[in-house]
Amino acid sequence: MTYQAIRVETKDGVTLLTLNRPERFNALNRQMIGEILDVLAKAKPGSDTRAIVITGAGRGFCGGADLKDPAGPAGLMEEITPEARRLGLRQFYPLVLGIRNAEVPVIAMVNGDAAAGGCDVALACDIRVGSEKTRFMEAFARIGLFPGTGGCWFLPRMVGMSKAAEMIFTGDPIGAEDAYRWGLLSQLIPHEELHERTMALARRIASGPPIAIRLAKLVMARSVDASLETSLELAAASESITLTSEDHKEGLAAFLEKREARFTGR
Repeated sequence: MTYQAIRVETKDGVTLLTLNRPERFNALNRQMIGEILDVLAKAKPGSDTRAIVITGAGRGFCGGADLKDPAGPAGLMEEITPEARRLGLRQFYPLVLGIRNAEVPVIAMVNGDAAAGGCDVALACDIRVGSEKTRFMEAFARIGLFPGTGGCWFLPRMVGMSKAAEMIFTGDPIGAEDAYRWGLLSQLIPHEELHERTMALARRIASGPPIAIRLAKLVMARSVDASLETSLELAAASESITLTSEDHKEGLAAFLEKREARFTGR
């Protein structure tokens, strides 16, 4: 597939996916969403991709839905009926769920503003890394809306109800220092080092055991709303898979031989 709204490069097990509409602040339209979903769908076990990094071209990460694009996820905003508006916004669901349920870890390299739906795309990723230029903005309230693209689910779980309510009710930007302190960013890196160090993190993850990492992502996601007992049962079932894997044998051998493990995903 030839991509028009994104750039894609895969090297050393890491696929760098760059949202590439800088003239529109990388606003999401139907074409961009479809292209992102294509990349996510191809990142299957056995593929060249063991981790995905999402970032934005130009001065920021993503400004959310393209409100001026009639074919975009907010393109039905001028329609009369609430049902038509709901159907328009539902274009976002596969994107948020696709990132959340991807077969490989997804890292957001938040190189600037992540606003509205762009904020929620970053929140859907497994890990977020940013710099002093990073800002998160649930800007929906500024135009009389609220986060209908996952923010109301992600934020209370990440920063607590009070901070989530503050972000959503005001639409005010959250700077990099607060985002790091609140846990929205796992790493805060000088901007000139952001690309190099984020890609190094992605390569480190990509070199790890794919089966174990995939199952860990699954168990963490399912455990958010599960009891401890349910989570432990799911973990036990998943660990029974890793214990019989070739990666586990290789990991033990490498540990005993004091060398780097070479995981194959088998």
